[in-house]
Amino acid sequence: MHRAPYFADIADAPAPEQVIWAQASDGVRLRLAIWPAGPKGLVVIFPGRTEVIEKYGRVIADLAARGYGAAVIDWRGQGLSDRSSKRPLLGDIPDFADFQRDVAVLGHMLDTHAAGVPRFALAHSMGGCIALRALTNGFAVRAAAFSAPMWGLPLTGALRRTMTTLRPALGLTRLDMQEVPGAGIEFRLWENPFDNNDLTSDRPTYDWMQGQVQAHPELRLGAPSLRWLLAAMAETAALAKLPSPALPAYCGLGTRERIIAGEAIHARMSIWPDGRLDMFDGALHEILMERPETRTPFLDRTCAMFDAASA
Repeated sequence: MHRAPYFADIADAPAPEQVIWAQASDGVRLRLAIWPAGPKGLVVIFPGRTEVIEKYGRVIADLAARGYGAAVIDWRGQGLSDRSSKRPLLGDIPDFADFQRDVAVLGHMLDTHAAGVPRFALAHSMGGCIALRALTNGFAVRAAAFSAPMWGLPLTGALRRTMTTLRPALGLTRLDMQEVPGAGIEFRLWENPFDNNDLTSDRPTYDWMQGQVQAHPELRLGAPSLRWLLAAMAETAALAKLPSPALPAYCGLGTRERIIAGEAIHARMSIWPDGRLDMFDGALHEILMERPETRTPFLDRTCAMFDAASA
């Protein structure tokens, strides 16, 4: 493990204990960061697609104020972790199982730098998909919170069938490496106007997030590939068939959600034995980057669950 870059100028966060490079089992280099464990433990943050360590700076500051440290990772293909040298702005993954290699590296870092510390998970969007698989695989935390987890995609049945049918041909012709159909400026945060965004209704926070990738272009990531979409469809379908992990769970979802399938979240949380789902009126996709009247109660309820699980 070696020291990795960290952009403190855009993070608005307490100073991390370490920001490091680490290598996954298939040779992919990953960037990880850890903040000192608080008196109540440490929260492992599973970011969403396109997200980077620095984007969670304000969340980490809020967690610290509530007695928790944090650990965050740049998933392969985004942030400063390894990505395609030919098309660095394309969000691509051949199989979501590859993300579990990254989770294994994250777990090793925690075992090395925070052994014996109570751990909790906080996952957003695609990170919610990765986290659910990790939890079913035995990634050990005492409780998990989810912000608009990607447990399903808002695709029509006809489109799903078409994509599944065409998958072999797309792979053979490499057309699966094209952007998803209809990808536009909304996938380019650095230039997408606030009035066209589906992420947050909070203008100051949107400006802050946009400023991060404007200041450091190397953090940018654009639209996903068709291969990413096919892999996400396969993973969410597989996860839907699995039972919920035996641990407390809290989930937040905005009433104006347009990026992931809300019905998949309702279905999962309705059968999670120790789970709770709260709807946040007027909120868009990123609960943790929303207005204070959404963001604060979501974090308060998340940490109340963590507090109870650590007692």
